[in-house]
Order: sequence, then structure tokens, then C-alpha cells
Amino acid sequence: MSLLERAKAARAAITDAEDAAIQAAARSDPDARPVDELLKRKRGRPKLGSAKQPVLLRLDRDVVETFKAGGDGWQTRMNSALRKAANLD
Repeated sequence: MSLLERAKAARAAITDAEDAAIQAAARSDPDARPVDELLKRKRGRPKLGSAKQPVLLRLDRDVVETFKAGGDGWQTRMNSALRKAANLD
């Protein structure tokens, strides 16, 4: 008998009262989460308070290289510099 067949047989052997007791115990467990919640896949970045707008922008190579030379976060730094230049900060 395969594992799947044994699992199905074990499930079929559980009475309604036993199933209700198992369900109640699972609901009362603070660490338990519903299966549908476990199966949800969270993708992408968390939503921002104010969403950024993607744009196609042509910049001088040396400007981009200067910001990239500062390491990770260069786009955020560039955005901050543009906000400052536009008097938005």
C-alpha cells in the first residue's frame, strides 16, 4: 500500500467527532495558520505608501556612473537629488 493510499485510509477512518476535535484544537493553537494562508505566495516588494512611477529617462553616462559608484541604493539617492533640485523636500 502506497503512502498516499495509507493517508487516504487513515483519513477515512477518522470519525466526525474526532475530526471536530482535531479542527477545534487547530483553531485554538495560536501558532497554527489556515492552509490557504500557507499556500498564498507573496511576490514582489511590499506596497509603498506612495507608489513610484516607472519612467524611461535618458541621462548622461557620467551622471549615472557617479550615482552607481556609491553602491546599492543609487536609484533612491538619485530620486532624492531630483526631489531636492525640484524643491520638493
